[in-house]
Amino acid sequence: MANKAFMQGNEAFAESAIRAGCKYFFGYPITPSSEMPEYYAKKAPQENLVFIQAETEVAAFNMIAGVAATGKRAMTATSGPGFSLGTEAMSFMAAAGLPAVVVDVMRPGPADGDILAAQGDYFQLVKGGGHGDYNTIVLAPYSVQELADFAFLSFELAEKYRNPVVVASDGMLSKMMENVELREQEPITSKEQFAWALTGAKGRRHNSITTCALGPEHWEQFNLKLQEKYKAIAENEQRWEEYDTEDADVIIVAYGSVARIALTAIQIARESGMRVGMIRPITLWPFPQKAFDKYPEKNYFVTELSAGQMVEDVRLSVKHKENVKFYGRLGGISPTPVELYKKIAEYFT
Repeated sequence: MANKAFMQGNEAFAESAIRAGCKYFFGYPITPSSEMPEYYAKKAPQENLVFIQAETEVAAFNMIAGVAATGKRAMTATSGPGFSLGTEAMSFMAAAGLPAVVVDVMRPGPADGDILAAQGDYFQLVKGGGHGDYNTIVLAPYSVQELADFAFLSFELAEKYRNPVVVASDGMLSKMMENVELREQEPITSKEQFAWALTGAKGRRHNSITTCALGPEHWEQFNLKLQEKYKAIAENEQRWEEYDTEDADVIIVAYGSVARIALTAIQIARESGMRVGMIRPITLWPFPQKAFDKYPEKNYFVTELSAGQMVEDVRLSVKHKENVKFYGRLGGISPTPVELYKKIAEYFT
């Protein structure tokens, strides 16, 4: 395949994951993520891949944990209901230090919902849907190009920190088709990089991957070590993008497909004389609190395809919580740029 292509979001991520060296895909079909397992199934014979349609999402998540334990790159893709079923395995992988990648193509809820764009999975992705004190790195692309790029980045971060990484896509991004430039790069691997993995102990010490502990004191120390890692991630991996923020009186905060809509709303606002900019979180965890430190006196307009979830992290990140206003749409309905502009004008003029 040429390095430049016109591709759907789901397929661009799957193709880039293969190019990044992810040879193992385990999944259970669930729309709007199903093109990813379909792509792997189609490519498996010619690319020497392993593709298994698992009997449930629970099985798929545990399969990627097993492959990750051997130092190989593995992934699954699902949507909100499937991710909920996989959260026990996510907490295990976080505790066991297993670097795997999960793509959550969000759709409306609660329960089954419709097959449209939504962002109501935010809490279960960034707050840890499973039990215990753990975090997963969460990346939020807003274009097909970023979906392709984040396939590489997600595995790099997972292996750097030996931690699961979630890519938060949605029903709009997953089906969208755009021009994309695909990277040609194999993962950099070495014996030292995966010295911890279960690859056979011939000629080296025995490795053990476990989350068991010998009593509460030992378990507390285990958890404290995990918290040190999460602190390092939070300090070093906050990612965001800014648009017209320096002179803005109002800063929109949006991620994923809504950020695309917000860009046009900014243009409309500025043409009408309002100075509006945007902070687009790229990491939902760690949340980019540093982006807000630069603008302590600004007004913030948070918009999401939810009843209001990321807005809580924005309020935790700003100096004046009363300066944060929220507008969300539910059920798979996305706001228009004019709609966002009118809400900004209503709240701040």
